[in-house]
Amino acid sequence: MKISYKWLKDYIDVDLTLAEMDDILTQIGLEVGGIENIQSIKGGLEGLVIGEVKTCVPHPGSDHLSITTVDVNSGELLPIVCGASNVAAGQKVVVATVGTVLYDGNESFVIKKSKLRGEPSMGMICAEDEIGLGQGHDGIMVLPEDAVVGTPAKEYFNIEDDTCIEIDLTPNRIDGAGHIGVARDLAAYLKQQKDIDYKIPSVEDFKIDNTNTPIEIIVENEKACPRYSGVCISGVQIAESPEWLQNRLKAIGLKPINNVVDITNYVLFETAQPLHAFDYAKVKGGKVIVKTLPAETKFTTLDEVERELHENDLMICNAEVPMCIAGVFGGMDSGVSASTTDIFLESAYFDSVYVRKTARRQGLNTDASFRFERGTDPNNTIYALKRAALLIKEIAGGTISSDLIDIYPNPIEDFKVEASISRIEGLIGKKIGKETIINILEALEIKVDKVDGDQMSLLVPPYRVDVTREADIVEEVLRIYGFNNVETPNKVNASLSFAPKPDEHKLKNMLADMLSYGGFNEIMNNSLSKASYYEGLESIQENHTVRIKNPLSSDLNAMRQSLLFGGLEAIAYNINRKNADLKLYEFGKSYHHIVNEENENPVNNYFENQHLALFMCGAKNSTNWNLKEEPTTFFHLKAYTENILKRLGFNIEKLRISETDSDIFTEGLTYGSKKKVLVEMGMVSGKLLKNFGIDTPVYYADFKWETLLAEATKNKVNYEPIAKYPAVKRDLALLIDKSVSFAEIKTIAFNCEKNLLKSVSLFDIYEGEQLGADKKSYAVSFIIQDTEKTLTDKQIDKIMQKLIKSYEKQLNAQLR
Repeated sequence: MKISYKWLKDYIDVDLTLAEMDDILTQIGLEVGGIENIQSIKGGLEGLVIGEVKTCVPHPGSDHLSITTVDVNSGELLPIVCGASNVAAGQKVVVATVGTVLYDGNESFVIKKSKLRGEPSMGMICAEDEIGLGQGHDGIMVLPEDAVVGTPAKEYFNIEDDTCIEIDLTPNRIDGAGHIGVARDLAAYLKQQKDIDYKIPSVEDFKIDNTNTPIEIIVENEKACPRYSGVCISGVQIAESPEWLQNRLKAIGLKPINNVVDITNYVLFETAQPLHAFDYAKVKGGKVIVKTLPAETKFTTLDEVERELHENDLMICNAEVPMCIAGVFGGMDSGVSASTTDIFLESAYFDSVYVRKTARRQGLNTDASFRFERGTDPNNTIYALKRAALLIKEIAGGTISSDLIDIYPNPIEDFKVEASISRIEGLIGKKIGKETIINILEALEIKVDKVDGDQMSLLVPPYRVDVTREADIVEEVLRIYGFNNVETPNKVNASLSFAPKPDEHKLKNMLADMLSYGGFNEIMNNSLSKASYYEGLESIQENHTVRIKNPLSSDLNAMRQSLLFGGLEAIAYNINRKNADLKLYEFGKSYHHIVNEENENPVNNYFENQHLALFMCGAKNSTNWNLKEEPTTFFHLKAYTENILKRLGFNIEKLRISETDSDIFTEGLTYGSKKKVLVEMGMVSGKLLKNFGIDTPVYYADFKWETLLAEATKNKVNYEPIAKYPAVKRDLALLIDKSVSFAEIKTIAFNCEKNLLKSVSLFDIYEGEQLGADKKSYAVSFIIQDTEKTLTDKQIDKIMQKLIKSYEKQLNAQLR
C-alpha cells in the first residue's frame, strides 16, 4: 500500500519529518516498508530554464541545422545549434543548460559544451518528449509569449516533488488502505500529545441536477452484495486529467488513463472504497442486475482474456449480457472510452468471501479485489459515490442525471464489545487511566456507548473488521498509547514451583546445536498448509484439520496437523535444484480440531502441539578419494533419534520400542515411555513421496516435544563409577516366526532377568528357503554383568537357560 506524503497532508495538518512519520506509522501498526522520493517528471526538470530565441540563422555547413542565440537571463546570450525545423527568433522556449541531466527512459545523458559542424553550442533547445512533458517530437516546445525568461522550468511547469511511503499492510488492517484511513490513525496517535484532527472533503454540494438518464438496479443475490449504490452522470468529456490529479496518482505508482478512470482510482486510494464507471450507452435496457450466472458462461475481461465463470462468481449485468466481475475486474465492452458521454457510477459493498473465491478461481488480483477480500466499509459507499460524482462534474463536466439509488436492505450494525478498564490496564501492564482509554477509543471512532464503573459498552464501526473482542480493544488502546510508553517492570512475577522444570529454550538450543554439529540444517515452514494433504490418511484424520475461513489460496487453506508435509515440500524444492543430500530439522507446532460435545466453550475443541521433526534423504556422505558414497538408511536416522533421547536423559534400554502402525511410514519404530509416545520414526510411505515428485527414500522422525519435556523431568542423572567386575557377552541364534519383532525379544529378556542383564542387541538377521517361508533367524547378543562380584559360569548358564525357556514358551522359538 503506497501513500503520498503530500496527498496525506490534504487530510491532516502535520509537519513531521520522514523519520518521525516512519516511526509513528510503524508504532501504530501501519509498518513502513520503504520511503522513496518521487518526482512527477524524472529529474524534476533540474537545470532547465525558460529562454527566448534572439537570433536564428541557417548553419553554413548544414541544410537542416540552425545557429541561434538564446537569452536565459544569465547576463549573456547562449550560442545553441538547433536541429528543429520550427525554431525561429522571438520564440519562448525550454533550454537545457550545460551540465543538465536529461533522461530517456532508464538512460541518461549530460548536456555538454560542444561544436556542431564547427559552430559552438552551449545548451539544447528542447522538444516536449526530451524532457518528459509529452510525446511530441515534431519540433521544439514553443511556450506562450507571457512566459518569463529565466524562470526555472520546474517552477514554470509546477513540477512536484513528493515522498511515497510504502506501508506493509497486514490483512486485518484494511481500514488503512486509503489516505483518509492513514490520516485517521495518525490523528488518533497525535491527539494524545496535541489538539489535532483529520478532515475529509465535504460532499454537501452534491445534488441531483435532473433525471434524464434513468437507471434501474436489481440485486438478486443480497448475500453476495449486501449494499449497492449508483448514480448516472451525463454530458461528460473524456480527456486527460488535470496536472494535480495526474501527480497524485503518479506519486503512488499509478499511470493516469483518463479523467473519469483517474477519478475513480483517486477516490479508491483516498477512501479505500472501490468504484467502477460504466459507459451508460452499454448498459442495455437501462438496467443493472447483480446476480450469478450459470457455470461455464464465457466472459471477456478488460485484459482481453476470455474467462469461464463459476456458478458462484457474482456478476454485474445489464438487461442482456454481463458487464463486470463484481468487485474484481471490469468487462471488455462496458468501460469508459474516448467516445463515452454518459456514465453509470457504481459504489458497492460485496461479501469478502465471494470476492476472494472468485479472484482465486479467475487468477485475478486487483486494487478493488484486494480491499473487498479483506472487508471494506459498508457505510462508506454513498460518501465515496458523492465524492467521485462531484470530482467528475468539476473535471469532466456533465450533470448528475439520475436519482442516487442505494439498495441496502439489511444495514450492518456496529460491533458490540464489552470491555473493562482494569482488564485493559492489566493486559497492557500499566495504569493509564480511564480518561486516556476513552479518549483513544473515541479518536479511533469507537463509540463509548455506556460506562458503568469499570465496565464499558463499546460500539465498533464495521470498517474495523478486526476489532470484535475485548482483546482487540486492548490492542487498539496499546498501539495508539504507544508500546514504547509502557515501561519494562523492575520485577517480574513468575509462577512458583518446587518441581524441577527443564528450561525449554535451553533444551531446544542444546538439541539444535547437537543436530547442526551433526550436519543438519534447520528449516522453518509455514504453519498454513493444504487440507488435501490429509485426505485418505488414517493416522492423521482429515476431519481434525483446522480450516481457514478466508484462505489466501487453496495451498494455504488449513493449519498443519503435521510437520511432515512442510518438510517434504522443502525436500522436493531442494531436489529439484540438484541438492538431494539432505539432513533437516524443524521445531514447530501442529494444530488440531477435535470436537468434544461436552465442551461448553468451542475454543476447547482446538489444540496445538509442539514437535521436533528430523528429515534425512540422499547420500550420507559424498564420494571422496578414500570414501565411497554411502546412501542414508533407516539406521542412520535411528541413531540420531536415539542420541537425542539419550541427550534428554532417557535410557533406551528401558523405553518401550515397537513397530509403528502409522500409514505415513512404510516401516518405522515407535519409542514410548509407559503409555506415552515420545517419538515415531521411519521411512516415509512411497505414496506420499510420489505426491511431491520425490523418487528417493526419505526418513522422518516426529518427536512429541511436550511429552518429551514432561517425561524428561522424571529422568535423574546419577553418577556411576566404571564397574570393577567384567561384563559377559553371550549370543543366541533364534529361529522364530517372521511376525516376531526384535522389540518382543528384548522385552521378554528384561522381564526374565531384571538385575544382571544390561543390554540386548540384534547383530544379524537371516532368511532363506531352508528355514521355511514363514521363519527367520535372529542373532541376538546379551550383556550380563554384576557390579558387586565376578559372575560364575553357573550363574551365566542359569540366566541363559532361563532366557531360552522363555523364548521357547512365549515365541515358540528354536535354537539354531
